[in-house]
Amino acid sequence: MRLIAETASGPLGQPVVVVNKPGAGGSIALKEVAESEPDGYTISMIATGFIAEQYGNPNAPTLDQYKVLAFVGTDPAVLAAGKATGFKTLDDLVQAAKAGPGSIRNANDQPGGTSYVAASLMAAKMGVEFRLVPYAGSAPVVQAILAGETQTATPSVTDLIAQHKAGDVTILAVAGSERHFLAPDIPTFEEAGYPLVTGTVRAIVAPAGTPDDVAGNLEEVLLGALNDPKFQETARGAGFTITPMGSSEATEFLKQMDADMYPVLQEAGLVKVRQK
Repeated sequence: MRLIAETASGPLGQPVVVVNKPGAGGSIALKEVAESEPDGYTISMIATGFIAEQYGNPNAPTLDQYKVLAFVGTDPAVLAAGKATGFKTLDDLVQAAKAGPGSIRNANDQPGGTSYVAASLMAAKMGVEFRLVPYAGSAPVVQAILAGETQTATPSVTDLIAQHKAGDVTILAVAGSERHFLAPDIPTFEEAGYPLVTGTVRAIVAPAGTPDDVAGNLEEVLLGALNDPKFQETARGAGFTITPMGSSEATEFLKQMDADMYPVLQEAGLVKVRQK
């Protein structure tokens, strides 16, 4: 079996050849998987950026070219406020944002990227407007909020938890389905009254034509690995949240994520191909 992705790892209960194929935002690897023989011997991991790629890159594969085997988990995005803002809760930020539409700058990644989409979805959910400031990766995003270049930032929990604990920033909410184990004191958006789950999601897929019995066997093996206590302990130690879902539930989750992201991408001018 070959597990192809820009980055990929994980026990599947049988010998696996991992083939890393970077390039085109991961689309080169994903396209190869989509076009592979649907025999169950070539699978891939997909992440959040894949959703944006299918609308901006004419050569990128689309969600319907895959059969989703299992959902791995979500590394939730956070909404953090700089120390100088004095914001301690989401309500503090919402009040300030509504008093001055567009006055709050948010550090995020490139348009269509995970934290850009997260910031856009958060703003929409809260009914406010952010001025989105793109940076080249999570490290510059963290530096931007620490230096006061922006008042807020939307990276992952692991990017800012140390600074939060040190009092240099305040993470106002986590966009996860439950509180993050690294930040048990921080409420979720849902707890704060704004139901939202977003961040870096990961799922494992096979070519769309993979027979149901073959896909079912893979699903069983993958869920067994993802639910293995030793695997979960290792993942947790690295800061990853593992929330396994089977094929049916994972498929619906990704379809909803696609539906939620599309208007954000459209507003940002990133829908260049395959318009809905």
